[in-house]
Amino acid sequence: MIYPKKPLAQTILQLCKAKNIKNIIISPGSRNAPLTIGFSNDDFFNCFSIVDERSAAFFGMGIAQQTKQPVALVCSSGSALLNYYPAISEAFYSDIPLVVISADRPKDKIDIGDGQTIRQENVYANHILYSANLEGGVEDQDLNAEEINKALNVALTDNGPVHINVPFEEPLYELVEAYSTTPKVVAPENYEQPLSEVVLEHFIRAWNHTTKKMVLVGVLAPNSLEEKFVKFLANDPSVLVFTETTSNLPHDNFFPGIDKIIAPLEKDVEKIAPLQPELLLTFGGMVVSKKIKAFLRKFQPQHHYHVDPKKAYDTYFCLTNHFKMNLNSFFKKVLPELETVESTYRDTWLAVQEKREEKHEEYVNQIPYSDFKVYSTIFKAIPANSQLQLSNSSTIRYSKLFNLNPTLSVFCNRGTSGIDGSVSTSMGAAIAHKTRTTLVTGDLSFLYDSNGLWNNYIRNDFRIIIVNNEGGGIFRILPGPKNTDYFDRFFETKHHHTAQHLSKMYGFDYVKTTSMKELEIALASFFDSSTNPKILEIFTPRTVNDEILLNYFKFLA
Repeated sequence: MIYPKKPLAQTILQLCKAKNIKNIIISPGSRNAPLTIGFSNDDFFNCFSIVDERSAAFFGMGIAQQTKQPVALVCSSGSALLNYYPAISEAFYSDIPLVVISADRPKDKIDIGDGQTIRQENVYANHILYSANLEGGVEDQDLNAEEINKALNVALTDNGPVHINVPFEEPLYELVEAYSTTPKVVAPENYEQPLSEVVLEHFIRAWNHTTKKMVLVGVLAPNSLEEKFVKFLANDPSVLVFTETTSNLPHDNFFPGIDKIIAPLEKDVEKIAPLQPELLLTFGGMVVSKKIKAFLRKFQPQHHYHVDPKKAYDTYFCLTNHFKMNLNSFFKKVLPELETVESTYRDTWLAVQEKREEKHEEYVNQIPYSDFKVYSTIFKAIPANSQLQLSNSSTIRYSKLFNLNPTLSVFCNRGTSGIDGSVSTSMGAAIAHKTRTTLVTGDLSFLYDSNGLWNNYIRNDFRIIIVNNEGGGIFRILPGPKNTDYFDRFFETKHHHTAQHLSKMYGFDYVKTTSMKELEIALASFFDSSTNPKILEIFTPRTVNDEILLNYFKFLA
């Protein structure tokens, strides 16, 4: 077996191995050669080679999203690591562990005019959990090992991105047959902050004396909440559990269609006021619905508690307390003291939800071919017990209007809610997920991240469905002028591009549809086994989609 001669590279390799960081995404370069040589020549590591650093970072994030284990990103010096930044910010807000290992010049080579050289130290300062800026001297190895241990441990325990900046002096390609370093391995410390008994008693008392409790669930991985706690929430008539597509928490007594409940009532204070909770309990990541945010900011609860091991956002401007602990640990602690309270709160709104569902089906059956009709058809066709990756903007918002198969695992990059990286993330997630993966995306999000197709790790059962309305259709729904040349160019960004040639270049089977009949025929065989991955591109009429969506909420009312 061969190893890089650089002691600093050897230290990084040994500590990654000691902490079981197996998945390594490498982008080609020369300055990172010692790391590339070391990782790729050790069978312990699963190494992936991806040229585009922006795509590579999202690809790695997709793997970490599924494994819940740190994934290392290895790049050369210069602008390479700046291309990681979109994924780093997403990982920061979505609590996904990434380890950026960037090669660099020694300090005396910075700002003297050398190529591929920028100021790399602390470059992610505002969106990183830890930055380790290593030194290049042999005498610095103990300090370097200490810093690497700290960075890797933070990624392991705090679930977020860290940065290790590694200066390498030439020569870069020298090899040895044995390690010359034996770095000390410092184990991560796992601990939970103990609950304040006073705060705990305050919560229990408020819960047991409140007849209108709302539980709002943001982004949550499947099976995050133990079944006995799900049943407890579902069986309490004083509790409304609002979930979203990305909450992955289905139950017949829960409310997955937040906007379907709120939108028809939001302009009628008398009708919507009874929905106001006295107590709000939140957990999970970011919430998509703008309507529930606006509602809770206007009709604030008396108490708002958030459960999360790391952070609590005061999204509704009324946060009472943050229980800084694991979700199941929290419920295990409080459940013995919580009482079921008699109330009509849940059943009243379940009846409203039932009527909304009836109106929903009536509306879908009468509308013409459009984004709304297409999404309704797509989501019914996704195979059960599979993974569904959604792009941002219109796609994630449409998904919240339909009752998806409860066996699906649903993901979307909601940390920063950007359209970048959805293709690459889904590619990485498919590598780590045992079952098939389908990406549903809009045209702009797909085209923006088309380099996500540029890798050699695409499964044959991978499927991409593109809803192509020839622009940023979400902007037609927002307030502002429409149907002007200015709007078409600078907001909607109208275009006539397709995925057909990209499909051919990257080895995907391709089919396009322009009508409901064609779509139904295509979906009948789209998920069948094949020797190539597949892309289905669905073209919809650009100028009617906004009216059909806006009229939907009027129809529900």
